[in-house]
Amino acid sequence: MPTSRQIEYFVAVAEHGSISRASAELHVSQPALSVQLIALEKELGTRLFERLPHGVRLTSSGRGALVHARAALTASRRMAHVASDSDGLYTGRVSVATVYSVSLGVLPRLIRAWRQAMPGVDIDVHEHRHAAELQRSMAQGEADLAVGPRPDDWPGPVYPLLTERFVVLLGDAEEPVSTLADLAAHRWVHYTPANGLSAVVDRVCADAGFVPRIAVRTEQTASAVAFAEAGLGPALVPHNVVPQSFRGRILEPDPPFIRELTIYVRQEADALVARLVEIAEHGIGPERQALPTGTDARQ
Repeated sequence: MPTSRQIEYFVAVAEHGSISRASAELHVSQPALSVQLIALEKELGTRLFERLPHGVRLTSSGRGALVHARAALTASRRMAHVASDSDGLYTGRVSVATVYSVSLGVLPRLIRAWRQAMPGVDIDVHEHRHAAELQRSMAQGEADLAVGPRPDDWPGPVYPLLTERFVVLLGDAEEPVSTLADLAAHRWVHYTPANGLSAVVDRVCADAGFVPRIAVRTEQTASAVAFAEAGLGPALVPHNVVPQSFRGRILEPDPPFIRELTIYVRQEADALVARLVEIAEHGIGPERQALPTGTDARQ
């Protein structure tokens, strides 16, 4: 059975692609690190690294082992730091993975609720461009839990969080419109194909009977809000990312487009993660209500 030290060393070398850089980060000698890697390969009965003149590269077996090693290392580190006392207070560090739009809209409220309830818990956030990338990273052990759209065919627990409504933002210079179809001739603020909201924009516009013409593409939801406010074109965003200071109009698609957000983990939640889920379900409140169709955000 591989030791926790061997797993830690293996992950470090894999991430750095170099035994020397990994040994410097881990504060161990290169010979000691090499001995542990050789012992791990012997234990597993396969080569994990291909030795190169200037570093190492994972073998196919090594790439497969890295997925499980990261998950084991994440769980081991949290187990070493998480503690619960008789008053239900927690300490430790939790890694949270999410997508860009959620990190801008829902996640700040969620982290605030977590920090207020458990000030001894530190939180690391890993952001991804779309839901499929988020799901892959979770499967590979990047984080303890994910906050994002409901995953497809996820083998672990999935906890419903809330539904978010999408709206279209229009800058102050836009002429009056009442329906999404009125925007068919406009050039849109769109997303890069790598951003999951790109497909959402195309779907919503297709439902309204047109293919959006593109004025500018962006990878960041916050930039889409700013570009729309500047009058560069309509932009589709989750309503919870729109700041109260937005100076423009907000058009709600008809029929409404909503997305379910969830929290999901790889295995049955431990005490700390279960507490985070409980706080999330009761601590952040419902999504701020979307404005009626055609509402001016300045009113």
